[in-house]
Amino acid sequence: MTEVRPMQAASASLWERDQEVAVVARAIDALCADQSSSGAVLVFQGEAGLGKTALLTRTRRLAEARGCTVWSARSGETLRSVPFNVVRQLLQPALVSLMPEEAREYLGDWYDIAGPALGIAEPSERPADPQGVCDGLVAAVRRLAKRDWPLVLLVDDAHWADQETLRFLAAFADRLHDLSVLVVVARRPGEMRGEGAPMLEAVTTSGHTISSLSALTPDAVAGLTRATLGEHADAPFCREVWAVTGGNPYETVELLAKVHDSELDPTESSAGELRALNRSARGGGLVARLEELGIDATRLAWAAAILGDGITVDLVARLATMSREDAERCADLLKASRILTAPDPATGSTGADALEFVHPLIATAVYNSIPDALRRAWHGVAAQVVTDSHLGAAAASRHLLQVHPDDDQELVEQLREAAREHLAVGAPDAARRCLERALVEPPLPEVHAHVLYELGCATLLTAPAKTIGHLQAALAMPGLDSAERVDAVFRLSQALLHNNQLEEAVRTVEAEAARHPDGPARMRLQAVQYMWEGIHAGESASPGRSERLVDLARTCTGRDNSERALLILRGFDAMSRGENAEEVVEVCDRTLVNGRLAPGLGWTDTEWGIELPMMLASSYAYTDRLDRAEALFTDALRTYESAGWSGGHLALAHAYLGLGHRRRGRLKEAEASLRESLRLAERVGRGLPLYWSATCNLVDTLLARGHVEEAWSVAERYGFGPPYPSTIVLPDPQSVRGRLLLAVGRTKEGINELEAAEKAAGTRGHHNPVMVPWVVDLARALAAEDPTRAARLATDARSQAERFGTDTAIGEALRCAAALETGQRAVRLAEQAVTYLETSPCQYEHAAARVEYGIAARSDAELRRGLALARSCGADGLVARAQQELGTGHHPV
Repeated sequence: MTEVRPMQAASASLWERDQEVAVVARAIDALCADQSSSGAVLVFQGEAGLGKTALLTRTRRLAEARGCTVWSARSGETLRSVPFNVVRQLLQPALVSLMPEEAREYLGDWYDIAGPALGIAEPSERPADPQGVCDGLVAAVRRLAKRDWPLVLLVDDAHWADQETLRFLAAFADRLHDLSVLVVVARRPGEMRGEGAPMLEAVTTSGHTISSLSALTPDAVAGLTRATLGEHADAPFCREVWAVTGGNPYETVELLAKVHDSELDPTESSAGELRALNRSARGGGLVARLEELGIDATRLAWAAAILGDGITVDLVARLATMSREDAERCADLLKASRILTAPDPATGSTGADALEFVHPLIATAVYNSIPDALRRAWHGVAAQVVTDSHLGAAAASRHLLQVHPDDDQELVEQLREAAREHLAVGAPDAARRCLERALVEPPLPEVHAHVLYELGCATLLTAPAKTIGHLQAALAMPGLDSAERVDAVFRLSQALLHNNQLEEAVRTVEAEAARHPDGPARMRLQAVQYMWEGIHAGESASPGRSERLVDLARTCTGRDNSERALLILRGFDAMSRGENAEEVVEVCDRTLVNGRLAPGLGWTDTEWGIELPMMLASSYAYTDRLDRAEALFTDALRTYESAGWSGGHLALAHAYLGLGHRRRGRLKEAEASLRESLRLAERVGRGLPLYWSATCNLVDTLLARGHVEEAWSVAERYGFGPPYPSTIVLPDPQSVRGRLLLAVGRTKEGINELEAAEKAAGTRGHHNPVMVPWVVDLARALAAEDPTRAARLATDARSQAERFGTDTAIGEALRCAAALETGQRAVRLAEQAVTYLETSPCQYEHAAARVEYGIAARSDAELRRGLALARSCGADGLVARAQQELGTGHHPV
């Protein structure tokens, strides 16, 4: 316990906080000792008034005394709807010290991504990816932190932080293992609700130290009372102070200030008056005290509460419609009454007329005391003040959200503009709130459908279920023109897809296509229908789909994107069905413009989405045109990184680039890309198609490397097993899981899984033996117990491979046939497999064929060539097998 020292004017909030201050001091010592050490998070939590802010103030002083750079920010209860509010406060000192060109140099590629959210760069016309913006903010702070080490970040009242800031804090705290920064957070427990709650909990649980503050003991209150009022304060009076305040430091200070102002004698005879004094210092008593200062002072306090932050005498005077002189006089009254105060220059605004509330409890009490109608009206005036200051619709939207609905079409347009500005900086939740409020106004009938459509677009990636309702409502109303309606149907089908309602997505697009005459709109809708059917793993494809695609593609020259989309779909369908690979490539090539994706079909274009270019690149990947596939996958990665799209799109780009590396035989590079994909996919959410793509390809790559135990561990950790997703994953996950089960010795289960893959492939008409490789693995697995069936499967595999016609497919079928034979027939088949695979771009399969041929032919020369290839691929299991054979008497080294 803190020693009670008479007449010591100590802060009540730091009495009995020696342990917390010591934790802070040790953390600062560790920070300053070694720039290469890991960062740390300290969390102080407690109810209102227990001294969290005072601890942060002490932390600042201790840090600055050690030469640390300190950035601080404070959330506000009325500011939760302001995106990036707290993170902007945090970075303000660093940003103010930089010239624009310096900021661009420090932030590098992240400048155009994070800059708009920080208010230092103009946003692009396209909505920003929230995850990309978050990553950009983390990168910005990491780079600035290295310049300003040792750096301490202070966040007060984090329970009121905006959602975008909480996302940043959670991501930043998770990456402190390699960055020496001290983050100190103060919060109330249980205050946060909604989507921000898990983010705040992630910050809290990442804390190296979490201190839950408690109220002061009677001894501490007695010491504080005597330090404030004098040693003559007697014990009964001190005990009553504690009983009245419950030991809450803030309430204790306020009560003792009232005792001092009223010149009450601190003795037992006066103790009975303490409860009345305490009531006047809080809640309704505070409001009554405010009213005693007069109507002008009350109006000024109300205006300050409406503004919430950035409070100045000039602004509150404009909002309260009073002269500058009257505003200054009222501000002085409110300061004397401990309602307003000048900000600490170290933590807030430094302007001569800047103001802030003494405590958040006071700000809340004053705000809640404003009559509802007046409060809503003043928010409208505040929005106009912000707009007149040329700060933009987004800055005014916090106030617009609070205005009473009044059929105001100008307000509807302001909220729509604010939503566009929020989307441009990566704050879709803020955009959603604006558009939902616009609907309450309500909009005019001819505008209503447009607002619903914009709301559906804003929530597409964050709330698919809500998006479905918004877009269905928009489509049920008049107002959308033909192009907008088609786009709304496409986005609705995307939302249904993301909500695991793929069959409904297909039916929705099909029904809308039937409403349109022949032309571009109908062709686009048909292409979308075929696209969703093409990636569906079930049986929802309409009868004759492949035949209709053949007919449509026959007349398409690729003159516009609707035709190009149909050609991509035809190529992917033909590739999946195992039709002639040369014809598949010819169809795919017609979709390109000078060898590149056509404008409007790019990776970040929203008219068609990511699925079409992924299907195109996949068609090339499985027809042995890996140069073209890799060029497209690499382009996707670069495009998403430069655009700051670091959510699901970037996860898919890494997954498919990993697929390209795997097909090439660059197994180490494939593993690295796929692990990065899985890391990104974890942030988006498990169970999504992109998650399956990352996991399936990683398991497949690890098996190729010979890392069977690690492949099994990944499968177990990430749920790689039935039930499988409703969308197609490449390569086929059932085939890969069957191979995994065989590799770990669970032969019967592996055979069952491969037979299930056989049935599913037959249902879908997928006969590409490379994309759905169940047949060769099942043939090998059945070789001992059912050689007749195994031989039949091998024959079927070769027939399918020759129909498809790629060197890889034929070589793999020959490898399978060789594995089922003995003697010279096995040697001849193995040699033929090598002949085909040495001209294939798939080097791992070539290496495996060389090793198997070397074993069958008892040739150490072939084994050595296979060993060299296996080493270049990173196929450790194949290397070990070749070395073992070379080390036997059959193949002397």
